[in-house]
Amino acid sequence: MRKYDDQFKKEAIKKFLDGQSIASISRETGVSEGLLHKWKNKIIQKDGEVDREKLEMRKRILELEMENEILKKAALIFSRSP
Repeated sequence: MRKYDDQFKKEAIKKFLDGQSIASISRETGVSEGLLHKWKNKIIQKDGEVDREKLEMRKRILELEMENEILKKAALIFSRSP
């Protein structure tokens, strides 16, 4: 089993907080998605090292992007006239 230093872990999670998906970070670093999620949760819980507000805003942005995609698809469906 490979060991990763704290700096490597923090840089990987910083990429997530900057908007990169866990899946793409996993492909880029070769670290499993499950392990990245564990690091993220551990770093977030540890002495406020990661800005919780930034994480909450990222989650909200992802929610809004999904809603936006759904609305775009709905608009296309309803704009078709029989």
